[in-house]
Amino acid sequence: MLGGIEAGGTKFVCAVGTEDGTIIDRMELPTAMPDETIEKVIQYFRQFSLQAIGIGSFGPVDIDVNSKTYGTITATPKPGWRHYPFLKTIKEEMNIPVGFSTDVNAAALGESLFGAAKDLDSCLYITIGTGIGAGAVIEGRLLQGLSHPEMGHIYIRRHPDDTYQGKCPYHKDCFEGLASGPALEARWGNKAADLSHVNEVWELEGYYIAQALAQYILILAPQKMILGGGVMNQSQLFPYIYQYVPKIMNSYFNFSELSESINEYIVSPRLGRNAGIIGTFVLADQALKAEEASGEVPS
Repeated sequence: MLGGIEAGGTKFVCAVGTEDGTIIDRMELPTAMPDETIEKVIQYFRQFSLQAIGIGSFGPVDIDVNSKTYGTITATPKPGWRHYPFLKTIKEEMNIPVGFSTDVNAAALGESLFGAAKDLDSCLYITIGTGIGAGAVIEGRLLQGLSHPEMGHIYIRRHPDDTYQGKCPYHKDCFEGLASGPALEARWGNKAADLSHVNEVWELEGYYIAQALAQYILILAPQKMILGGGVMNQSQLFPYIYQYVPKIMNSYFNFSELSESINEYIVSPRLGRNAGIIGTFVLADQALKAEEASGEVPS
């Protein structure tokens, strides 16, 4: 029995399941201040006999296992959560192994093992919603260096007809600043769900997403690209992405995935809204096996 926490800036999803990705029980709660939120999380998990817990958190977070602040939420603007010792708190309260990474990394793991990228060596999971983030699995392992990737903050070329300054508080017109849900609302004056009939909105959005995907393809060349998040619920976006990615690549990569089978290469999450929480079970299982191997818990 494994526990999972998909911690978002708006809501927490907590679930109990097994290492094969099966969800046994699930609950959601609004993201309030840390003490209030975590107390409810602990109360939920104490109903079950768990062997380990995995956390996929909104970020930025410290995922360097050798860092003194490993498992801490770092530079978030979310009130009360800045420098919160997320991993330490859960581990002390539950006294079991705890795995920790970002929410998009967890979703990438879930889709890699059980979803759209199953049986592939690499994939990229991108979430486009309140923010934009991405997790990459390369040769079966999460990609990280000094920190986790922050692919939502790359710079892309502004469309000549787009005068919107950008929503990102750090960079203004980075990818997130131009194409996130809040950017859509600020530019067009309505939420994405209320703009579904306006083709101009989605062609521009598809243009920006395609630029970012082209950069990711050139840098990482993943075997599958998976697009999730609230904005991607607008299915009319995909045809524009399929139109613009080959144009931007301009036949530089002569792969069928970027031409005749692009709709099989750039896809929605097969696990749907459960990609992240199933990925946290993977993090939990990895943490359990790591501690068993070190002799810290009985096998």
